[in-house]
Amino acid sequence: MAEARENFYSELKRYFKKQENKKEAESVKEIFHRTSIRKYEKKKVEGDKIELLLRAAMAAPSAGNQQPWEFYVVTDRDKLKALSECSPYAGMLKEAPLGIVVCCQKDCRLPDYAQIDCSAAVENLLLEADFLGLGAVWLGIAPLKERMEAVGNVLDISKDLYAFSIIACGYPAEEKTQQDRYDETRVHYMD
Repeated sequence: MAEARENFYSELKRYFKKQENKKEAESVKEIFHRTSIRKYEKKKVEGDKIELLLRAAMAAPSAGNQQPWEFYVVTDRDKLKALSECSPYAGMLKEAPLGIVVCCQKDCRLPDYAQIDCSAAVENLLLEADFLGLGAVWLGIAPLKERMEAVGNVLDISKDLYAFSIIACGYPAEEKTQQDRYDETRVHYMD
């Protein structure tokens, strides 16, 4: 596994070197660098960085351009602690300086695609976090009703929305190397 990872990163470095346009080469770096970070420094995430995270999320594609997302930005310690109790996997929110709750609109034009659209928004947000030097982890809330209701109750979320996910975010207090997840057996060419 370690050898495969080394080969992967060697190939990736060669790819970057071949690129004539440095910006083009850098545009995929975060995809191959981002990992789930669950430990954070005790340092506040600046407002301008939070705005960039949200701008990246809202730049995501959506079905019929419906943009069914809304975001609750949480920095209040008591609310973060309460959110940490909404899922057995959300414990890191107790120490995170920032939580972003991604919500879906219930009455959007194409509701069957709303969670897919919000997933694209979350991925953009995670990549932007990596680019900004932040660490983040995606915590699934929907479609589990009890988690959706728990998050809704903590934040008094509008009745026309439901909680989709929470992103715990902050300056990383841990370092991880992304795994090479490429599996050629899952690729099917139809020539």
